[in-house]
Amino acid sequence: MNLKDILAVSGEGTLFKFIAQGKNAVIVENLETGRRFSAGATAKVSALDEIAIFTTGEDMPLSKVMDRIHDKENGGEALSHKQPDAGLKNYFAEVLPEYDRDRVYISDIKKVLHWYNILHKLNLLVKEEDKPEESAGDEVSDAATGDAAKNSTGVATGKAVGVAASKKTGAKAKEKAGFKAASKTESGSGKKYKPSGSK
Repeated sequence: MNLKDILAVSGEGTLFKFIAQGKNAVIVENLETGRRFSAGATAKVSALDEIAIFTTGEDMPLSKVMDRIHDKENGGEALSHKQPDAGLKNYFAEVLPEYDRDRVYISDIKKVLHWYNILHKLNLLVKEEDKPEESAGDEVSDAATGDAAKNSTGVATGKAVGVAASKKTGAKAKEKAGFKAASKTESGSGKKYKPSGSK
């Protein structure tokens, strides 16, 4: 799934679109209501395209997990995150049999399914291969436009966002979290978001 510019904000039960990077806050737009607000320095902002799920082998980017859910449901809605814990674990095991049972908590599973269903409801589930191809000229033009936009909005590259377990949280935190920051190659996106309040 193409999860570029889609964010989760701590304490909010929905998803957001990245709009701009302010000096001490990230400007986001509620995908469901269209309302914009500033996520300040105390808010934990997670970029979905930089999240991966712990498995018994290589960690799997969230986008790939959502691809599996989409395939399992033939493009339909996933199991509700409000279902009993046992049912959620069984469902997730069908989607991702190799997920790490010790490090992926039920709260993580609920988030994944909830996020998936929000995107499904809004018709925002777009697989990477479904994106229209661009000509070489368009790619050059888009790249130049993108660079200019990044310079004007202050979006930083190479910075880990405040996901559930980012590079800045340390090994102990990673051991306790079902999510981790996906590597640059795993996430499929070279774009990073500057954590709120960073200098």
